[in-house]
Amino acid sequence: MNYENKDWLDKVSNVAQVGGIETSVLDNGLGRGTRIAWVNTGAGLRFKVVLDRAMDIAEASFNQYNLSWISGIGVTPPQPFSDKGVDWLRTFGGGMLVTCGLSHVGGPEEDEFGKRGLHDQISNIPAEIIQIKQPDILRGDREMFITGIIKQGHPLGANIELKRSIRCTLGDPTIHIIDEVTNVGNIDTPHMILYHFNFGWPLIDAGTELLWNGSWTAREQGDGNKIFKEGNTFKTCQAPRDDHRGTGEEAAFIDIDHDEDFKSRCAIYNKQIGLALAMEFDKRELPWLTNWQHWGFGEYVTGLEPGTNPPVGQRKLRESGELLFLKPKESKTYTLSIRLSDKPDDIQKLIRTFNQ
Repeated sequence: MNYENKDWLDKVSNVAQVGGIETSVLDNGLGRGTRIAWVNTGAGLRFKVVLDRAMDIAEASFNQYNLSWISGIGVTPPQPFSDKGVDWLRTFGGGMLVTCGLSHVGGPEEDEFGKRGLHDQISNIPAEIIQIKQPDILRGDREMFITGIIKQGHPLGANIELKRSIRCTLGDPTIHIIDEVTNVGNIDTPHMILYHFNFGWPLIDAGTELLWNGSWTAREQGDGNKIFKEGNTFKTCQAPRDDHRGTGEEAAFIDIDHDEDFKSRCAIYNKQIGLALAMEFDKRELPWLTNWQHWGFGEYVTGLEPGTNPPVGQRKLRESGELLFLKPKESKTYTLSIRLSDKPDDIQKLIRTFNQ
């Protein structure tokens, strides 16, 4: 739709006919009582923000095509004490985005600084919504956004705050995520963050291309490494695999390339349905990309996951001297965008950026 052409204004009674943000509460099943917000860009892209789960994104679709992988349990209410061992998996509903951190990303671990569970706490903390802005079509203002604050920590310890804003423009199939992480406590605190984007069928299918450039290292080594080997076509999605039933999975840690403006990009292209998804972020903010591949039967998913570090945990980064710390009142800002396209010219232009 051409939103610059004002003649359609005489045909619309309410902005909801075109797009906008609608909040509600789930009232059935495992997710009962969970606050959500549906965002409709009015350009084919529609997605669900789970307000009670750090404003992560669950379902997302573009026109008739689903984009997200949704786990068998789907959306559940926050469980703040699912921070021991692998209890995090009991709350892992999948979805387009699950935020990991804010002080630890990786598997369970223990050292002299404490015990840490898989991927830390932030995704199990509700947001305090402080602002919702709807587009104002009468005045030509097409911007919409929702902003919230998520607090992680406890008295006498580390306290970190995430201020998240998810922004869209009416008529543009793009999601902008702007995060500000602040140490609101009075001691230095470790900081790691990973944007665990999970994509599923039909965007992800046998033959779907994963586009990124950079040097990489396989997480699995030895006999456990079946996919991420030199010479393998691991940038082409596979059919379901028997050896990925249950816990079967693999990942690669990518030191992703960037352009002269420090913009790093990765993308997904499904030629069969003529759809491309492009992700962009700042290399200075998020220098690493993890590609997770889990081709299980009925659990068919790949992740493209920008982060401050590979998801190897606090302990390893502390030992190597690479662990980030935030001083009291110090903030870091992270910006990412996700854009969808089904226009052949735009898709070919996108593909050329990875072949230069």
